Amino acid sequence: MSPSPMFTAQSLPPTSHTTFHLRCQKPPPPAACVSNTRERTRTLCVASSPDERSGKTTRPSSDNYHATIRALNSKGRFPRKSLGQHYMLNSDINEQLAQAAGVEEGDVVLEIGPGTGSLTNVLLNAGAFVLAVEKDKHMADIVSERFMGTEKLKVLTEDIVKCHVRSHILSLFGSIRQTDPETRYAKVVSNLPFNVSTDVIKLLLPMGDIISEVALLLQEETALRLVESSLRTSEYRPINIFVNFYSDPEYKMQVPRTNFFPQPNVDAAIVTFKLKQAREYPQVSSTKSFFSMVNSAFNGKRKMLRKSLQHICSSVETEEALKRIDLSTTSRPEELTLDDFVKLHNLIVKE
Repeated sequence: MSPSPMFTAQSLPPTSHTTFHLRCQKPPPPAACVSNTRERTRTLCVASSPDERSGKTTRPSSDNYHATIRALNSKGRFPRKSLGQHYMLNSDINEQLAQAAGVEEGDVVLEIGPGTGSLTNVLLNAGAFVLAVEKDKHMADIVSERFMGTEKLKVLTEDIVKCHVRSHILSLFGSIRQTDPETRYAKVVSNLPFNVSTDVIKLLLPMGDIISEVALLLQEETALRLVESSLRTSEYRPINIFVNFYSDPEYKMQVPRTNFFPQPNVDAAIVTFKLKQAREYPQVSSTKSFFSMVNSAFNGKRKMLRKSLQHICSSVETEEALKRIDLSTTSRPEELTLDDFVKLHNLIVKE
């Protein structure tokens, strides 16, 4: 799937691990537009401020480098590489991330890894009910204390890939529906720790029955691999079949690494996934057997399918099935689209 044209993002100057305390820092200069190395040129309009939408005359000050450092120093914390912690310094990027998911008044939003609460601040000011899942207890305390005056935030000190996300979302739905019976779907908006991105995507995308939109800030290489990977390339993998089976992905914008503290070694990007309902999934007899077949096919990526799928059916049966869907009998997995895999599965897998 081709991405949408790149948008222009703003950046801040790089920071380092060694210059941490406020008294040693000079305020960063005003953010400036950066050019995109991939030559995508469309501009994403920053969402209007929460105050403009709600009619309020004031709003909390925007999060920036100093606010982030103050929050971390308040708990004697330092970003932990083992948890993939890189904090966003540019409030405009947070606004654009929330806008990418279409966050509106009354939405239920799952945020993963809220850190110091800069994105949480944007979500709450947009009028959302926020379920924040934070593995680091100290960071969970920072967010809880920062927004202790609101009833629209619930903070869970859990590992997102191990907690019962569905149960927590449904529980929040139950309490909200008492006042807003129209609430049906949640959204996910997150500056996701780079080291858990694939696991989180595998967890969330099959939840189209309770989640409508997922907007994530990911490592750019990962974002491009998820959305752009084409047939007959080394980047085309089972995760591409998975993503397109359960969602419609879209690359939104590049976010330069200079917007983060500490500055990572790579740029980031915002991507969205519009989750499909079960009735919109490709028609297979079993999703479990379908993805088992796909994974088996790619385990022997350099092999022809008639060889890598011999544990499912004979080579002759695979060849006949490939002929019926107008593919070569010598086809390899990187040559098949999602629709091709669906047709092949329905011909050779016997339940």
